[in-house]
This record gives sequence, C-alpha cells and structure tokens, in this order.
Amino acid sequence: MQLPKHTDEAKEHFRSLVTPGPGVEVKPMFGSLGAFVNGNMFAGLFGPNVGVKLDEAGLEELRAVPGSGPFGPEGRPMGGYLSLPSDLDDAEQSAWLDRARDHVATLPPKVKKPKR
Repeated sequence: MQLPKHTDEAKEHFRSLVTPGPGVEVKPMFGSLGAFVNGNMFAGLFGPNVGVKLDEAGLEELRAVPGSGPFGPEGRPMGGYLSLPSDLDDAEQSAWLDRARDHVATLPPKVKKPKR
C-alpha cells in the first residue's frame, strides 16, 4: 500500500485546524499527522483529506454534507472516521475537529503498552 507524502505546508495547515487544549497533541503517524486527545486519535491527515472520528449522530450528519466520504487508504477506510469536504473553509473544518475532539475526549485515555 502506497502512503501519500505530505508537504510541510499541508502539515502546517492541518496543525492550524487543531484547537489547543488539555490532553491535545498533534504528532507524526505513518508519515503523516494525527491529532490526539488523551492518547486517542480524533483527526488525521491522509493525502489531501482531513478525517475526523465522530459518534454515530455526527457521522450521519457529516455523511449528509456533499463532498464528505471515507477516510484512509482506498479499499481500507478507517472505521468511525469520515473525510471532511475539501471545500469547507478553515473555520468549518476546525469546528468539525473540535466536535471530534469533544467526542473522543469522552473515551478512556489510551494506556501506553509497556516496552518488551
């Protein structure tokens, strides 16, 4: 599977969409970036797409927005995530990321596995 390469500009744009807050961090993931809260990913960058993890109601609402779609590798999209429409402005994209962060923040914090 070929993973997309991202420019520094695309990565910086993704970082600009993430609202800072307690437990929130943006870190590298498979050559791209993911946004995490308490260790759980709530948004990611894959190719030109920004994807968000939402609850079922949020996923249904986003599915109804023209231009949204699967997030991740073609043929193996990430469950629970959808890509944001590319024509949304930065404020709209940030609002979806905030909504995803708020949902994922309700999940138990990710516990790091001990090193062998």
